[in-house]
Amino acid sequence: ELKRRPAATMGGNQSHENNTTMNAGATAGVTSAAAPPARAAEPESVVEPAPPIAVVTDAVATLSVAAASAPPACATPLARVSKVKVDFRPFGAPLAFLAAAKMLGMDVACGEQVKTAPETPTAVVDGGAMTIVGALNMVDAIVSAVDGDSTLMGASAGEAEAIHHWLAQAKNFLPGGGFERQCEQVDEYLATRTYLVGHAITLADLAMWAEFTTNRQWLVIVKKNKCANVQRWLATLNADETLGAVVAESDAGNPVLAKKAPVGTSDGAGSKKKAATTGSFEVDLPGAEDGKVVTRFPPEPSGFLHIGHAKAALLNHYFARRYNGKLIVRFDDTNPDKENNDFVDSIMEDIATLGLDPDVVTYTSDSFDAILKMADKLIKEGKMYIDTTPVDKMREERMARVESKCRSQSVEENLRLWNEMKAGSEEGVACAARFKIDMSHNNGCMRDPVAYRCNVNTPHHRTGTKYKVYPTYDCACPFVDAHEGVTHALRTSEYADREDQYIWIQKAMGLRKVHIWEYSRLNLEYTTLSKRKLQWFVDEGHSTGWDDPRFPTVQGVTRRGLKVEALKEFMLSQGASKNCNLMEWTKIWAMNKKIIDPIAPRHVCVADEDRVVVNVLGFPDGEHWYTTPKHKKNPDVGIKVTLRMKEILLEQADAQLISEGEECTLMDWGNAIFKNIVKEGDVVKSMDCEINPEGDVKSTKLKLTWLANWKELVPVIMKDFDYLITKRKPEETDEFKDIVNKTTEIVTVARGDGNLRAYNKGEIIQIERKGYFIVDRVYVNEAHPMILLNIPDGKKASWGVGAK
Repeated sequence: ELKRRPAATMGGNQSHENNTTMNAGATAGVTSAAAPPARAAEPESVVEPAPPIAVVTDAVATLSVAAASAPPACATPLARVSKVKVDFRPFGAPLAFLAAAKMLGMDVACGEQVKTAPETPTAVVDGGAMTIVGALNMVDAIVSAVDGDSTLMGASAGEAEAIHHWLAQAKNFLPGGGFERQCEQVDEYLATRTYLVGHAITLADLAMWAEFTTNRQWLVIVKKNKCANVQRWLATLNADETLGAVVAESDAGNPVLAKKAPVGTSDGAGSKKKAATTGSFEVDLPGAEDGKVVTRFPPEPSGFLHIGHAKAALLNHYFARRYNGKLIVRFDDTNPDKENNDFVDSIMEDIATLGLDPDVVTYTSDSFDAILKMADKLIKEGKMYIDTTPVDKMREERMARVESKCRSQSVEENLRLWNEMKAGSEEGVACAARFKIDMSHNNGCMRDPVAYRCNVNTPHHRTGTKYKVYPTYDCACPFVDAHEGVTHALRTSEYADREDQYIWIQKAMGLRKVHIWEYSRLNLEYTTLSKRKLQWFVDEGHSTGWDDPRFPTVQGVTRRGLKVEALKEFMLSQGASKNCNLMEWTKIWAMNKKIIDPIAPRHVCVADEDRVVVNVLGFPDGEHWYTTPKHKKNPDVGIKVTLRMKEILLEQADAQLISEGEECTLMDWGNAIFKNIVKEGDVVKSMDCEINPEGDVKSTKLKLTWLANWKELVPVIMKDFDYLITKRKPEETDEFKDIVNKTTEIVTVARGDGNLRAYNKGEIIQIERKGYFIVDRVYVNEAHPMILLNIPDGKKASWGVGAK
């Protein structure tokens, strides 16, 4: 949202929320917009309806407030029963006001997005309606409307005072370097807080949220990867349903955002950026000419993309860009039984994740009419016939190289049966159209393969019930490749048997030749890339869905913490080899570690089970805060706060290693001598330690991670995973129920340092002495703890459940 909604900078050029702030008192005869105009006192028994009030601000926004009839005597023009309509310039929505009004239960609507509004302050009364032009502080008006009757102004007088402080801060951001310094101050303040004031959204959050959301200077901070606490806080607010609705409604009428960008990234000037690739394939495509190469990536919309598809997509993208050519993403939607639009959307999401920039997106169904017309031509030329043989018998005949009884029937009969197929009649549904190639051929793919078959029961996800007959992939692919101008069809070596068929079909149809280039299929240990078998894991409850972090899908591996850069590097590192080798996951994860290690912030978690409370002798009471780098070798990662207290927590496993009187190192504190160790059986229950400021960290054997025994530690669930199957190289004939891994997840419940509340979903960190983790769910409260997923580091000994 930040990237989509730029606005004027703060300070000298105020953002829109402050541009709606004007001084109503500056105009003679105009009262504050937060209270109704003064009028003569009424008898106590008479309550007249308040007149509708319309307020128009300066050139940025206009606000009209129509008070409901017969409001309570204490009501203001912005009472909850008010109807509010706001007109504003594109990118000029007063977001804080709109969100607060909705939270107060007002009937709020975004009006027309206007170009200009009067600038001269005036006050006009017409027909019982007052129009104030010039001066409305929208947030202050909401403050008056709240009048202590909402959590938006806090739960106490102290919180209300703090909220007023933040409302003033929201109006006084500075330009340039001053803005960055102010952001850093807010970031430090939010280090141990979810909201600015209290434990719920208040006007302070809304005012500051609106300013950050619409400030161009904030985008610069984000690009610098600074102020992680502010980014986490903004993500929390953006996830709120009401705030999301306000943003969506304000964007809906924006004439700029109405122009949707094509799939892929844009440079801001309307042209697409080419996704960068790494590595190199030192091989030339046959017949390739610079500027004329056209490749295609043809996924079937019947599942999510897995990393085998990713290899195909990246290769097609690589060659299209290497030769300054064109990349087509074509959805092979020839089987209505398996396909739907949800899979189309997920595949497009995966393509964006991979950083691909297709030049065009097409569907095989776009060519259905032309493909069906081609069948008429082939039948008339004697290159296709309609077979009434049952499926099972047809399969047996092909294996035995026996010609069908229908192979020699007349063209007229074939055309009649073909028309029955297109009509979806009872007779037609029992038929199949077959290419007439060579039933004695040693290559089974050349023994009169099926070209068209009927489907009258399942509507197509794009064409509905328009067609009753659909081409097979083997029939449609060579036709559409030629039809769309593809010059090079990249296929895995498993399709080698079908190459002769592909060439025959294009020649029979009278189409130009498309070059075929083979590459090796991706095979990974302990993994299946069969969509049918992956669906079995989902259906049988062995996974949580197609984005399960144990799945080899693009969404699965990226959710697990695999960076797209590492995936690309791995694919391209295989080069142009056509050898089908069984690859190890450790190679991918080792590449991934090289990318994430230099930038992953370091933090601490202590497992809950039998954790040990250690009394630090001689240490003063209270909370003692210090700052330390998040990454000792990379200061650009930032700083974190470390809390020292009189009581600290150690993991049971670490406590077991400590001997009475031993000197150990408490990481980020110093050396300590441990004593008075109390055990019950084999379980350490408590111990004392005394800090030794003169101790040498190089002299100690044990380096311990620890946490202060603080009530605000972040509850964390850490998950590690193992392979879904137990067989290193599964075969096509394997029954997966016999090789499924029954235990693939290990869960550790822990407490983490307070800095963890700053991270958003998808961010990667390192938990000291435990490994790398990706945030799968942010911390909300005790009932909704943070969830961290372990990221393998490329060492077999550290992999999943098997290593535990």
